[in-house]
Amino acid sequence: MEKILYCKPGEIEGKSFEIIGEELQKRGIVIPKEQEAVTKRVIHTTADFDYAETLVFSEHAVEKARQLILEGADIVTDTNMALAGINKKVLARFGGKAHCFMADETVASLAKERNVTRAAVSMEFAAKLHKPVIFAVGNAPTALLRLYDYIQDGTFLPAFVIGVPVGFVNVEAAKERILETSVPHIVNRGRKGGSNVAAAICNALLYELGR
Repeated sequence: MEKILYCKPGEIEGKSFEIIGEELQKRGIVIPKEQEAVTKRVIHTTADFDYAETLVFSEHAVEKARQLILEGADIVTDTNMALAGINKKVLARFGGKAHCFMADETVASLAKERNVTRAAVSMEFAAKLHKPVIFAVGNAPTALLRLYDYIQDGTFLPAFVIGVPVGFVNVEAAKERILETSVPHIVNRGRKGGSNVAAAICNALLYELGR
């Protein structure tokens, strides 16, 4: 039977990260220093150590994402769940806002009219923000595919893409499309991901700046 650890409320997260570090060491996994905070927070959120192997970071991804936040970039999510999980107070400290257009009535209407997903249409709304945008996609591969189309035809260039949708249909293919681009990114290869993972990555970036 697992031993019960008696921790004060404020000590639980710290102890969790301590355990994660110990387990990574036992598994012989060494995470690059720049990527450590993001990877460990994702593991902390999911209790899944596979992310230590499947998270893919473009060159200097964490540094670039944090610089965007410092310069006031906004974050756009593909679910209200991810939106709710992001620490908006820290983001606002640097002039940024978090958005999700999925519940917008116009988005729903256009999606129905075109017979496409709301996630794809919501990316069009995000492209009209007229400022640098970090996209945090944790649910809809169609959102990533729409961003990929934008990148390919040159009509809109995301400042940064967090591509971690979860599922079985077009999920892996959509992630691989983003990996092919020169846009700075953090992508989780394979089927795993989710809104909680997207929010965790955003928060890992924000918490280091908010200290």
